[in-house]
Amino acid sequence: MAKHFDLGKQGEQVALQYLLNKGYIIHHRNWRYGKIEIDLIAEKDERIVFIEVKTRSTDYFGEPEEAVDDDKEQQLINGAQIFAEKYHIEEEVRFDIISIILNAHEVKINHIEEAFTDSW
Repeated sequence: MAKHFDLGKQGEQVALQYLLNKGYIIHHRNWRYGKIEIDLIAEKDERIVFIEVKTRSTDYFGEPEEAVDDDKEQQLINGAQIFAEKYHIEEEVRFDIISIILNAHEVKINHIEEAFTDSW
C-alpha cells in the first residue's frame, strides 16, 4: 500500500476520534456512490455534516485544506445531494474540512466548520 494512502487512513482515524470526542455522531465512513467518496458523514446539533479529511506529514507545500479545490467541493456537494435523496435527509447540512498535519513529532488538527456552502 502506498505511503500516502496509509497516512490518509491514519488521518481519517485521527479525525474520527476527534469528532467523537466533540460529541458528533458518525453515520458513515468512506461513503461511496460511483466515483464519489465522502470521508465522513456525521451529525451534530441536528445537522448532517459532510466532512473532507486532508492529511499531510508537513505543511511545507501549504496547509492540507488547500488541496480541497472547486472540483472537490462540487464533488462533495453532488455526493451530499445523492446521499440526502437516498436516505431522505431533511436536516440542514454543512460541509466541513478537517486538516491534519501528522508525523512523528506532531498531530495538528484544524477543523474548518462550514468550509464552503452548497449550491442546492
